[in-house]
Amino acid sequence: VQLQASGGGLVQAGGSLRLSCTASGRTSSNNAMGWFRQAPGKEREFVAAVGWNGGTTLYADSVKGRFTISRDYGKAVVTLQMGSLKPGDTAVYFCVVNRRPVPRLEASEYPYWGQGTQVTVSS
Repeated sequence: VQLQASGGGLVQAGGSLRLSCTASGRTSSNNAMGWFRQAPGKEREFVAAVGWNGGTTLYADSVKGRFTISRDYGKAVVTLQMGSLKPGDTAVYFCVVNRRPVPRLEASEYPYWGQGTQVTVSS
């Protein structure tokens, strides 16, 4: 499975960014997809995930109400719309694919990881 993410960059606090990720290879559009992030010197953390049909979503408390994850039904493409960005959102964001159709919080549930895309929010 290969994951290709795009959309990272530099934005001022309060601004917006949109991340997109496409999965290809031995993957199934029936698997949940999501995003994790890791800031310098910090542990990797769950951000958001969406089920196979786009109907079930999970969010970290820190991004609820600011970020929206979505995917088109039957497609291995996931989008993360990030709004009201804060300097604390600065991190490398990783696109992930789950073994199962239902989104989960645990990193161990996601065997497939993209290379990461940098998001930097300036104050």
